[in-house]
Amino acid sequence: MKTLEEQLGEKPYFGGETFGFVDICLITYYCWFYSYEKFGKFSLEAECPKLIEWAKRCAQKESVFKTLPDEKKVFGFCIEMRKMFGLD
Repeated sequence: MKTLEEQLGEKPYFGGETFGFVDICLITYYCWFYSYEKFGKFSLEAECPKLIEWAKRCAQKESVFKTLPDEKKVFGFCIEMRKMFGLD
């Protein structure tokens, strides 16, 4: 995540000023951030604030907002998968 944040730098999107292909590919992971934080016991916002700002900026786009699953549902899925594989 820190590598992604470094690549983002001060730009609003990975391609610069416009939402592009790399942003489309990477924003799909945004709904997993909550699970990363819960299972990893860390705060992405504290560790990678620019990346979180980027994700929130992308999520404001209607096309992105409508397609991303709810982060709590993704977390629930992760819990069920962990149970299924005997990890909890």
